[in-house]
Amino acid sequence: MRGRITDDSATPRAGRRDYWGVVLDAPDAAMLARFYTELLGWQVHQEEPDFVSIAAPDGVAYLAVQTAAGYQRPTWPTTSGSPQMMMHLDFEVSDLGAAVAHAVELGATVADHQPQQRVRVLLDPAGHPFCLYLGG
Repeated sequence: MRGRITDDSATPRAGRRDYWGVVLDAPDAAMLARFYTELLGWQVHQEEPDFVSIAAPDGVAYLAVQTAAGYQRPTWPTTSGSPQMMMHLDFEVSDLGAAVAHAVELGATVADHQPQQRVRVLLDPAGHPFCLYLGG
């Protein structure tokens, strides 16, 4: 991408400037960020009243959540006249049952519609669909 710094592999993670991420809208940024922090085992990277970013302990990817006034939960699967899912997160797991149970324990719900055998669609506490899937 033009204008983007390229990693030279010698710069320590904290000094890198090639981070990239995804930002989700939510009715409460802190609440949803806590959910993903606990689900993924990531750490809070930046926290402001209406914006929280979390990051993996390695790499340069982050997930951020921003409070959005008037937020409406997306529907899964998409139905006419309802807010539709614009994107979703995928997480590869080695034990689908354990990963689903952990997500539910943290506040996720299993979606009624499950389109694939090796994938489970869940809804985070703000209603965003995300997938846990078996790799390989």
